[in-house]
Amino acid sequence: MRGTDRRPGRRARRYAGVAAAAAIALLATACSGGSHSTVSPAQSRAQASASAQAHAAALARDVTITPADGSHDAIPADGITVTAVAGTLTNVTVRTSGDAVSGSLAGDSKSWHSTGILGVSQSYTVTAAGTAPSGEKIVKTSTFRTLTPAQTFSTHIFEGYQQSYGVGMPIILTFSRPITNKAAVERSLQLTTSKPVIGAWYWDGDQQLYFRPRDYWPAYTKVTFTGHLNGIEGAKGVYGTHDLSQTFEIGRSLIAVASTTTHKTQIYLNGKLTYQWPISTGRASLPTPDGTYLSVEKANPVRMIGGGPAGSAGHYDELVNFAVRFTYSGDYYHSAPWSVVNQGTSNVSHGCVNLPPAAAQTYYDMSIPGDPITVTASTAAGKWDDGWTQWFLSWSAYLKGSATGEAVQAGPQGNTFVSPSSLPASTASVPLGTSATGNFYAGTANLG
Repeated sequence: MRGTDRRPGRRARRYAGVAAAAAIALLATACSGGSHSTVSPAQSRAQASASAQAHAAALARDVTITPADGSHDAIPADGITVTAVAGTLTNVTVRTSGDAVSGSLAGDSKSWHSTGILGVSQSYTVTAAGTAPSGEKIVKTSTFRTLTPAQTFSTHIFEGYQQSYGVGMPIILTFSRPITNKAAVERSLQLTTSKPVIGAWYWDGDQQLYFRPRDYWPAYTKVTFTGHLNGIEGAKGVYGTHDLSQTFEIGRSLIAVASTTTHKTQIYLNGKLTYQWPISTGRASLPTPDGTYLSVEKANPVRMIGGGPAGSAGHYDELVNFAVRFTYSGDYYHSAPWSVVNQGTSNVSHGCVNLPPAAAQTYYDMSIPGDPITVTASTAAGKWDDGWTQWFLSWSAYLKGSATGEAVQAGPQGNTFVSPSSLPASTASVPLGTSATGNFYAGTANLG
C-alpha cells in the first residue's frame, strides 16, 4: 500500500533512537533533580572546631576583663577588674614575672578585683573562669602591659637591716622627688610589729616622711617595714618603680632626763632609775635648749670647734671623749673633765651636757640611735628639725601631719588605718612612756 513502510530494519532503528533519547532524558532528569558532594574527615573536623570556637567566643562575651586584651600603658593604680555580664565567676588567676597579684571575688560571684597597685612596665595575663546562665563553662584570657613612666622617684629608709634602735626612734623615709599624692604613698606603707603598736605617719615637707608611735615603742619589738611603692604615682606623672622593705628592732629602753636647774641627769634603764649624775649644761649666753630629743649618733672622740674665730677669747678646738649627739647644731652628752668642779652646781658649757668622765663612758657604751634625751627648765626653746624632734609634738599635733588623718594600728598580722577617735586612751606616763606636751618650750618644768 502507498505511504506505508513495512521494512523491519527501518522500524527497529527508529525505536532504538527513541529509546536512546528517552535514556538521555532520564539521565538529564536524574542529574537536574539534585546535587551530591563529598566532605573529607579533615574538613569535617575543621568545621566542628570553628563551630566550637564561635560558641566559646559567644560565651566569653559574658565575661569582661579590664584592662582589655592587648592593652598597653595600663594605669597601675586601676588594678584588674573581672566582671560576669551574665552567669557567675568561679576563679581568676594572674600570671606575671613581677610580684604576685591577688584579689577578691565579690559575694555574689559577679566580679573580682585585684588587691593593691600593679607594677610599672610589667606584663600580666589574666585568666577568668566562670559559668554561663546555661550552665556551660566559660574561660576568658586577657594579656596587657602597664605603662612605662617617663619620670620616677626612689625612696630611702634610714633604718639598717637588723639594727637596734631606741624606744623613741622614728622610721625615716626620704624621697628623691617631691611627693604631692601623699595619702596614696602613706597607704602603700605596711608595718608588721612583734608587739601591738599605735602610731601615725607625719610629712615633714614634701620629701621626708616619719612614722612615730603615739607613745614610745615597747622595748624589744621587732619591726618589719614594707613600702609597696612600685606603681604608686607620687606626683603627677612621677611613679615609684621598686618596693622597699627593711627589718630592724627596738632594743632596751634607755631614757635620759637633764635638768638645767637641778644640774642633774637621771638615766632610766628598762623603766628603772639606774643612774643619777651631776651635770653642767649651757651657760646663760649659750643655754642648752629644752625639748625631748633622740640620740642621733655617737663617737669617741669628737672634735668640737666653736666659740668664735680662731684666736678670739672664746674660741675652742677640742677633742671630746664619749660624745653622744642629740642636735644637729652640735649638742651632746659628753665627758668633760675640765668642768667636774661645776657639775652639779652651775652651768658653764657651750650648750652641751657635761658629764663626769666615768659617767659619760657608761652612758656612751649603752647608747644607740633613738634613745630619748629630754632637757628641761632651760631659758631656750628647742627648734623643730634640729635633730630628731618628732617627740616635740603631742599626739594630736602629730596626727595633723598625716595626709590621711588616720592612725596606724600595727601588730604581728600587719597594720590597719583607723580613725584616731576609735583608739583606746593612752596610759603612758612621762618621762618613761612618752614625752610631755610642750616639752620644747622654754622653761619646761623638770620631768626627772
